[in-house]
Amino acid sequence: MAADAGGFDDPSAEVLAEAAASFGLLASSARLHLMWALSQGESDVTHLADRVGGALPAVSQHLAKLKLAGLVRSRREGRRQVYYVDDPDIVTVVRVMVGQLTARSQHASVSVRRLYETGG
Repeated sequence: MAADAGGFDDPSAEVLAEAAASFGLLASSARLHLMWALSQGESDVTHLADRVGGALPAVSQHLAKLKLAGLVRSRREGRRQVYYVDDPDIVTVVRVMVGQLTARSQHASVSVRRLYETGG
């Protein structure tokens, strides 16, 4: 493996393929919203559907894909299936990305508003 300028070895093709698949799953705004919600704490599918504004069957399908990819886990509590993110690194990635884009969006809104207010 070749080292880059920072001295780190390039990841293997398998690792890159796995990362691309995970990012591909998160490229869906619905699944990213579910991951954001689950990064705040565990929840069952009914509460997740209410929170993200999705139909229960669609949310269930998204959760099944995320679970199959190992991004979320679930456990049974009585008749409910409770979903959660068991990997703090995934939580960090989702929170950082969404947080950065939210901050950028808010900054852009303020800039546009100021431009409008000054007549520029």
